[in-house]
Amino acid sequence: MIRRSLIAGLTLSALALAACSGPSEAPKATDTVTFSILSTESAQNMESYWGPILADMEKQTGLKVKPFFSSNYSSLIVAMGAKQTDLGWFSNQSGLEAVRRSNGEVFARTFDPSGVDGYKSVIIVPKDSKLTLEALLKCDKSLNFGIGDKKSTSGTLAPMTYVFIPAGKKPETCFKTVLTGNHQANLFAVANGKLDAATNNTTSLRLNAERKDGQAEKVKVIWESPTLPEDPIVWRKDLDPVVKEKLRQFFLTYAQGDTPEAQKQRDNLKRLSIGGFKPADDTHLLTVREMEALETLGLAKEGGDKAKVAAAEKALADIRAQRLAAEAKAGLPAG
Repeated sequence: MIRRSLIAGLTLSALALAACSGPSEAPKATDTVTFSILSTESAQNMESYWGPILADMEKQTGLKVKPFFSSNYSSLIVAMGAKQTDLGWFSNQSGLEAVRRSNGEVFARTFDPSGVDGYKSVIIVPKDSKLTLEALLKCDKSLNFGIGDKKSTSGTLAPMTYVFIPAGKKPETCFKTVLTGNHQANLFAVANGKLDAATNNTTSLRLNAERKDGQAEKVKVIWESPTLPEDPIVWRKDLDPVVKEKLRQFFLTYAQGDTPEAQKQRDNLKRLSIGGFKPADDTHLLTVREMEALETLGLAKEGGDKAKVAAAEKALADIRAQRLAAEAKAGLPAG
């Protein structure tokens, strides 16, 4: 009896020591990954578009792939930080937050099937509207405006960086109402006369037109941004290296080649205005970091704090230097 108690005590002590020792350095292998998807449209639509792609991912990698849909950018970031998701399709700004806060890392990025590398943020109004950008910025609180999620690159960051902050304006003080929605919701609201204007992007408008949904033809663009980089694919840094390599090989070979299967895969991606995937790393996010820095500088100038302005100018110069160095390393023309 004493011996049994002693053995039990030693076993419990060993378990306690193991619990206190923390996780081992080598990450655990897994046969299941959860892929998060930014719902720029309804979750039902996104599930139908991504379903065949995730099925192909399972087939090629041998992993079980579970989808995680959300139109809330912050929930995607939090889910990755809590290890509820393993990798995902992000916007540039939400991807940047996943890298900063959720142990994320860019390993691939999309490219457009049209061959144009990048897309643009836009502000749209009803097709028969006489509203101009200048009239929009009068800020007389007579208009109803739609904007994107706070972590949306084209829905919020780009119009704030290039339109509102340079004009010394804030949407919340400009308009009668400001509604937050994804690109599809904002497009439908403007097309149906529920909003006087809203942010959107060229990809959303093109997809709506190609699908003959009927809303893109009912709106017009009154402003467009400089070209924005395509979307990043982000995974958690602590994923098992074997799993990472399986995923890397899938993304970088998917829809490539001249086989009937590759054409079928390209057709799957085309529904999302994706032509395929290219290798990338965190330097892909330097453009959105530069946009953030421009926004910070604009706000500092608006506040009139010379120290904050100087700090913002230095941060912007540092990021621009990093971007130029990355472009030179990649053999890209300076931009």
